[in-house]
Amino acid sequence: MRKSVWAILVVLLAAVAAGYFAWQRGHSEGHAVLSGPPPGGDFTLQSANGPVSLHDFKGKIVLLYFGYTFCPDICPTNLGNLSVAWRNLPPEIRDKTQIIFVSVDPERDTPERLKAYTDFFNAHIIGLTGDPKTLKEIAHRYGAVYRKVPVKEASIGYLVDHSAFTYLIDPDGKLVTQLPHGTSPKAFQQAVTDLYNKTLKGATP
Repeated sequence: MRKSVWAILVVLLAAVAAGYFAWQRGHSEGHAVLSGPPPGGDFTLQSANGPVSLHDFKGKIVLLYFGYTFCPDICPTNLGNLSVAWRNLPPEIRDKTQIIFVSVDPERDTPERLKAYTDFFNAHIIGLTGDPKTLKEIAHRYGAVYRKVPVKEASIGYLVDHSAFTYLIDPDGKLVTQLPHGTSPKAFQQAVTDLYNKTLKGATP
């Protein structure tokens, strides 16, 4: 009996430890230091076709993601999932949904490079960037964090560690929620559909 109780305690302690380390990893991998929920808000950045502002998409649902084109795995995975979700939306919802990819690596990601990169995903994604000061201010308002990390490979120069949330923004430009990295296309699709039904369904075009 005592052995059985001890075994249960060991399992419980292991579960607590696993939860703690998962919590620590989550905070180190992408939680900005804010006193409350990120406020989000309007912004203006540069695309290959000129300045683009969040308010340009008033009346649409926006999926906002911060990353960079040299990202080896996280960005392609997340943008791929977003793209699949967008293509699988019913036409009336897809027409009211815009994906925006903001590069936090303006040193290498020109607007033209961003356009070529986002076009690859075949989901009408708009790629934006700006000067470092502006990007930092916008990222902070959305709770996104990033930092440059030097690497030995001369051909790469550096990587950018960054948080990997997708920010769901309603048709009035208000930040609704953050969706974590690894969100499936189906979950993205459901989140957009739910927000559409809540805010836009039945609205006059």
